[in-house]
Amino acid sequence: MSTVVLVAALVAAGLIAGLFYAYACSVLPGIGRGDDKTFVEAMRGINVAIVNPVFMLTFLGAPLLAGVAIFLNPGPRPWVIAGFACLVAMIVITAVVNIPLNNALESGGDDYAAVRANFEAVWVRWNVLRAVVSTAGFGCLVAAVLTRR
Repeated sequence: MSTVVLVAALVAAGLIAGLFYAYACSVLPGIGRGDDKTFVEAMRGINVAIVNPVFMLTFLGAPLLAGVAIFLNPGPRPWVIAGFACLVAMIVITAVVNIPLNNALESGGDDYAAVRANFEAVWVRWNVLRAVVSTAGFGCLVAAVLTRR
């Protein structure tokens, strides 16, 4: 059972790290090429679409499964603990920075230039950090799987 939980945490963490990586290197640079209205409306649409059961299961499931794996895994617990800590950091960044920015974007009205100016640079910077910490969490869980006794 401990191996199944650890591998499930690893897969979920990999999917989330890949999502934030894709945002950082393709989605945001791509929609960033558009005008202010296009950028704001695209991000508003993405923010609504991403809150779905599949995303939430993976986003919340990765740290939850890693936390459970700490207690089930008799092997290299320091790697699992480090992976869990990174994935919790990803959740905290999202809750403290990205979600409030998403909410401000949604309620920002139709002055697209101002809405974008208050959103884009900060959101992008913190998304890159989410990509880094979620990738670190994934890497730690990879190490945990590879060094299991």
